[in-house]
This record gives sequence, C-alpha cells and structure tokens, in this order.
Amino acid sequence: MAQTDLMDRPTERDFVEVAKTLAAKCAKQARARDDDDSFVSESYKLAKDAGLIDAGVPAELGGGGADIRTLCGILRELAHGCSSTALALSMHTHQVAFPAWRWHHQTSTRDKTEPLLRRIADEKLVLLSSGGGDWIGGSGKAEPVDGGYKVTARKMFVSGGPAGDILMTSAVTPEDGGTVIHFPCPMSAPEISILDTWHTLGMRGTGSHDVMIDGLFVPDEKVAAKRPQGVWHPIFFMLGTIAFPLIYAVYLGVAERARDIAIEIASKRPPSALLRDRAGRMETALVAARLAHAHMIDVSERNDPSAETVGQVMTGRRLVEENAIRSVELALELAGGAGFYRKAELERLFRDIQAARYHPLQKEIQAEYVGALALGQSSEKIF
Repeated sequence: MAQTDLMDRPTERDFVEVAKTLAAKCAKQARARDDDDSFVSESYKLAKDAGLIDAGVPAELGGGGADIRTLCGILRELAHGCSSTALALSMHTHQVAFPAWRWHHQTSTRDKTEPLLRRIADEKLVLLSSGGGDWIGGSGKAEPVDGGYKVTARKMFVSGGPAGDILMTSAVTPEDGGTVIHFPCPMSAPEISILDTWHTLGMRGTGSHDVMIDGLFVPDEKVAAKRPQGVWHPIFFMLGTIAFPLIYAVYLGVAERARDIAIEIASKRPPSALLRDRAGRMETALVAARLAHAHMIDVSERNDPSAETVGQVMTGRRLVEENAIRSVELALELAGGAGFYRKAELERLFRDIQAARYHPLQKEIQAEYVGALALGQSSEKIF
C-alpha cells in the first residue's frame, strides 16, 4: 500500500464517530430484536457498510488499521445504541485483533495470518468464536483419519452465528494423551448447522446459538495450531490479553447508556438528598468500571502476553463486571418507578448487563488464578 494511503486511513476519532452514527441506527432495531429473540442482522449489514468488519485488519493489508484502544472505543459506542450488536461484533472483532497482533508482533507467522486478514478486508468475512464455550479445556472430538481429522462437536455461545462465514474453533484429539487442534470451520459446509438455542434473559439479539459440527473433515494443512489439553498455552496468553478488553468495552458501554437514561429521568424530579445519594453511588461505580477497563487496555498495549498480563486483564475484567452491574442496578434505583417500564429501556439494559458474569475467568477462578501468581504457585491449570 502506498504511503499516501496509510496517511489517509481513518483515525481513532473517525472510527468512534462512525460508531456513534451506527449506534443511533442500531438503536432503532434494538427493542424489536429483544422482543422476538431475533438476530441483529440489519446491524451487521450496517457494520459492513461502515467499515467496521475489517477495522482491525492492518492498513497495509487493506483494512482500517485500528488498534485495540480504538476497537474498544468502537464497541463501547455501539453498546450505547444496541448491546446485542456490540457484543456479537466484539466476538468477531477479537478474532480479527488476534491474528492482526500476531502479524504485527510475530512476523514469522505472517504466512498463516496474512491470507486470513486479507480475506477479511477484501471479502468482509465475519468470523465467529467458540472460545468462551471451549476455552482451555477444549470440547468436541477430533478423530485422526488419513490426511487430517474428522470432527464432531457441539459448540455453545457462538455469537453472531447467523451472519458468520468462518467459525474459529477447536476440538480434542486423543494424540499425546489429549491434544487440542485449532482450525477454521466454514459455516457453509454441509456438516455444519446452527441450532435454535439462544432464548435468554438478556443479549437476546446476539444470535449466540449452538453450532453443530457433524463429521467435518479438517485436513492437516488447515490445522492452525496444536496444544496440550487443559493447561494454559501461549495462544491463550495472547487471546486472554487481547480479547477481553474488547469484550468488556461492551459492558462498560451498556452501563454508560443506563447511567445517561437514569440521569435524564431523575433530572425531571425535584432535587432531593435521596436522588443525589443514588446518583453519586451510580457515578462512583461507573468511574470504577471505567478505571478498571482503562487498566485492561493499558495491559494489552504492553504487547507482551504472559501469565501475568492475563492475571492483570482478568482482574480488570472482574472489576468491570462488578461495577458495571452495580452501576446499572443503581441506575434503576435512581430512575425509580419510571425505569421499570420497558419503554424506558433500563430494564433491557439491566438484563443485558447480566451477561458480564459469564465470560472466563469467572470471579472465583480469577481470584484463584491471581492468588496463585501472588503466592508464586503454578497457575497453568487454573482456568
């Protein structure tokens, strides 16, 4: 790409302004998608048109060249309009940010990362993740066969499934006592089906259905990586450090939207000590969530994934979870009875923010992991 093209690429402010505009458009559909449990397909079309699908692809490869901080800003703004759009898109975004990070910082991997990144930029491919459902233990069966593996698996929580082109997933083979293989799974393959399972408390528009893989042949050359089952691996040090600031930017955005709605409602009432107390506690919790998320970004920007950076990011993740949930609870209290009506939007945000509880590392595991690091003990099997 010519130098002039690199100079003309969108800035952080440009991307955030695009996200604000898109958030306003997505907001028009958010309630309808929540009401009928349907996927935010309109939002994905808008995201493609706005250049957000390939925002994280390096500019040198035809993408937007957005870094982690900018991508977090995009997702945070989108959450102000539609929580489900932002969360579903965060799962695609972190699957783009991971190979983009490797392209920048592990140049020896470019023969593997560059073709995928170029396809995302050229074809506007949507990537799906089964990471939270698989995580370090892995799931599904990969049977060794001539020239590769035959995979049978049921993958849970595949956000954005109805719009996806490639599922980035894994399965377990009995080789070496238990080995996890990572591979791309084309959603158009006849062995792949989406099961209608996503009927939930919140984040109803993410389309996070189960995906069934029924005897898919994965050639040896399509296996992106192999790792021992059930222990932390450098792949997950990278994913843990890169992905979670992006995912939790969404929950911060949900809390910010709830705060703004509550302030608007409460401002119409006569001043009182009760309102000031509730507003003050809400603001305090929200600032705590913002500070914790800023810490997550700062750690990711060290560009040095390790057990220690995972611990720092996961500590931030827990603090965002707890304080974002608390700030939305306080927003409901501040709004009073008016916030209890569905038309006020707060009840939907209250339901959506609950999903922050369920991503790795959940609080008990996070505490054990960080405690092991503090005590100088092994954390390799704590996940």
